[in-house]
Amino acid sequence: MSIQDTTANGHYGAEQIQVLEGLEAVRKRPGMYIGSTSARGLHHLVYEVVDNSIDEALAGYCDQVNVIIRKDDSITVIDNGRGIPVGMHETGKPALEVVMTVLHAGGKFGGEGYKVSGGLHGVGVSVVNALSEWLEVQVKREGKIYQMRFERGYTSQAMKQIGETTETGTTVTFKPDAQIFEETVYSFDTLKHRLRELAFLNKGLKITLTDERSGESREFCFEGGIVSFVEHLNHSKDVLHPKPIYVEGIKDTTVVEIALQYNDSYNENIFTFVNNINTQEGGTHLSGFKTALTRTMNDFARKLNLLKENDENLSGEDVREGLTGVVSLKVQQPQFEGQTKSKLGNSEIKGIVDTLFSEGLSEHFEENPSVTRKIIEKAILASRARDAARKARDLTRRKTALEVSALPGKLADCSSRDPMQTEIYLVEGDSAGGSAKQGRDRRFQAILPLRGKILNVEKARLDRILNNEEIRTMITAFGSGIGEEFDLEKSRYGRIIIMTDADVDGAHIRTLLLTFFYRYMKPLIEAGRVYIAQPPLYLVKKGKEHWYLYSDPEMDQLLAKIGRENISVQRYKGLGEMNPEQLWETTMNPEGRTNLQVTLDDAMEADEIFTILMGDKVEPRRKFIEDYAHRVRNLDI
Repeated sequence: MSIQDTTANGHYGAEQIQVLEGLEAVRKRPGMYIGSTSARGLHHLVYEVVDNSIDEALAGYCDQVNVIIRKDDSITVIDNGRGIPVGMHETGKPALEVVMTVLHAGGKFGGEGYKVSGGLHGVGVSVVNALSEWLEVQVKREGKIYQMRFERGYTSQAMKQIGETTETGTTVTFKPDAQIFEETVYSFDTLKHRLRELAFLNKGLKITLTDERSGESREFCFEGGIVSFVEHLNHSKDVLHPKPIYVEGIKDTTVVEIALQYNDSYNENIFTFVNNINTQEGGTHLSGFKTALTRTMNDFARKLNLLKENDENLSGEDVREGLTGVVSLKVQQPQFEGQTKSKLGNSEIKGIVDTLFSEGLSEHFEENPSVTRKIIEKAILASRARDAARKARDLTRRKTALEVSALPGKLADCSSRDPMQTEIYLVEGDSAGGSAKQGRDRRFQAILPLRGKILNVEKARLDRILNNEEIRTMITAFGSGIGEEFDLEKSRYGRIIIMTDADVDGAHIRTLLLTFFYRYMKPLIEAGRVYIAQPPLYLVKKGKEHWYLYSDPEMDQLLAKIGRENISVQRYKGLGEMNPEQLWETTMNPEGRTNLQVTLDDAMEADEIFTILMGDKVEPRRKFIEDYAHRVRNLDI
């Protein structure tokens, strides 16, 4: 292997070493600072600015934040905090200019400006400035109003005083740079979810979101804080006790708040936050919470004689069945793993959370024996079901990804054993399965036909789920286990592709499969390994030419070229109507197919949707249908 010379004469000297000054580094490598230049990164810009306002709220100086989406998709964030300092900095520039243009400049490092902060790295607002076509900041402070303007990170209008005021606060307006971002159109819903989350996490803070494009507006303010948060998460579920259990405490400089409430479902939902940051990968605070919960539940199960002397202890899985919980910490010196801040690493936090939560939960259990008994009885039922599930689970286990003898009979496997190359199609029905088996590339494509509709896992415990033949077949084929034992590394296939008919039944089967993956194989979705195949809706022929069309607009567009004379149109209602060559050409050939990748942007929103669509409660589902009926396409009646 050789490395090619990168200069004309192969010379590599000091002059080839580039130093990117100031914010140039951010514009050169935006993904390092905001994760990506996709829609996710675009919305992240707003969060960075809002985080600064929230830090003012945490410090006790701000009680209102307003976010406005302007008609040109620029964003304005207004707070009534202290206002960014405007005095001269030791660099000879106003502090405001330093904050807006220098990476790692801010009041969050020495500990004097902010005791607790989400914007730890001090890169937030300067990164937003660097990635904006223009940014304007207005500061109300010490009786005066100051203004500054920047373009792509550079000062285009020096700081100047433009008026006087009795108010304080900061207003930042910015326009994301179309040279950087793949798209620059903001989603009201995406911003709404995060701002509502921040309002839940900051008791009494009022946050408003206004969309000048549509006139839509929302206001969030929750005096109940995370108790209101848990009630919101459980609003479409049947709860075991009317009020969430709430525990709060302070140890050293760490503030711990925990709210939890059990429902009659079989899933656990625990969301953890540190300084308002969603720690999606958990960390030491989650470990402390789980340890304390399991130990306290077992102590009280024995105290109330619900567990006898010879009975095994309840497991963590048992005591978390049907649990919705929010764990929110304020930590002075958090150690996050990575720039994404998705996992907390401070070792001392585990013991702090364990101690404070154990004491608070024990006190609540002592004072509310009937609630305690209900919760523990549910956990004991879960424990019995777990024993039954263990036996069923053994039937799905394979020793290695290479072991063929244990594979289900109806699986047409591929010859490759490299998970990075392979894919498995879950196909609705035997006739479509037959076409897919004949049309596939057997080197890397496996086919698993599913007969009928799989069990709705939202309404069943794991023991019953594992007794469902279609689900057991999938688990065995994938090879990666299920639930807490799921291991992505053991997966035999790099892509799992759901291929169902373009009708109501097909949509239902797709939803049942996605519910199963979300509840019991979530890492598959998080890793972007689940896809939905897009078979064509129409085949149009004219003379010797033919076209496959995937939507009604495509059909209209084609007919405006070629006209409506002497054409034949076939509407595909099922995959079985296509012969193997057509199925390969349209839906399975990697060179020409279109697959939708299933992604998980908002776990809370996903949980709510699956509960509404697949849970026991009829009323939320009826409301969902009424709200979204106007969006239905290709309805077969």
